[in-house]
Amino acid sequence: MIHDETRDLLQASPDAAAMTGITAADCADFPRLAGALLGGIAANDGVRATVHAAYAEAPALVETSSHDISETARRNFEPGGRAGALLFSRGVQAVMAHRVAHHLWGQGDQTRAMALKSVLGRALSTDIHPAARIGPGLWLDHGLGCVIGETAVIGRDVSIWHNVTLGSTLTDSGPDRHPKVGDGAVIGAGAVILGNIRVGAGANVGAGAVVLQDVPDAMTVAGPRGEIRGPARVRFAPERS
Repeated sequence: MIHDETRDLLQASPDAAAMTGITAADCADFPRLAGALLGGIAANDGVRATVHAAYAEAPALVETSSHDISETARRNFEPGGRAGALLFSRGVQAVMAHRVAHHLWGQGDQTRAMALKSVLGRALSTDIHPAARIGPGLWLDHGLGCVIGETAVIGRDVSIWHNVTLGSTLTDSGPDRHPKVGDGAVIGAGAVILGNIRVGAGANVGAGAVVLQDVPDAMTVAGPRGEIRGPARVRFAPERS
């Protein structure tokens, strides 16, 4: 279990444990660990309690975040395994924060969802609307500068680098104005994807691309005009039978 792996990692490095502020007692289960981690990042006991409660009451939320963490550890090549990804990956922490905020949003508690988004967004340098729908297995590498709008939808096992925007064109104020990203897509650093368009399954969006039109499945787009450059060559999503 991830909380056991985290306890073992920190017990092996007391100095690291002191820096994170995570104790052995915090590692008793995943909800308690998640609350301690995100509450510590925000330096806010209200965040700690809210995150703990959300994971404790929703086992499916624990399962989804565990998959996010496992996939980040698999794709990211950094030391520490799943425990290291949980403790040290800003992207993992940002996605966890979003999953709790989305859970609150789905319960109709929009004010608390927005408060959590705001507090942890400031701490983690992200802005992900609580209503955005994100499938399991998102790898948000680095996490810094990620902006995801209210009606965006991200499929499963997507990989996104830093400073990516999934935004609106500002000419459409309707109820469905943000991008839809297919399963297994890979989006490079600094890409800007705007409007109610589709990025196909397995597609690659190059770093710095500006995309205003649909991207076909398994194709690459790049450049300031989001031009198709041929078949996608980068894949991080696991093979599925």
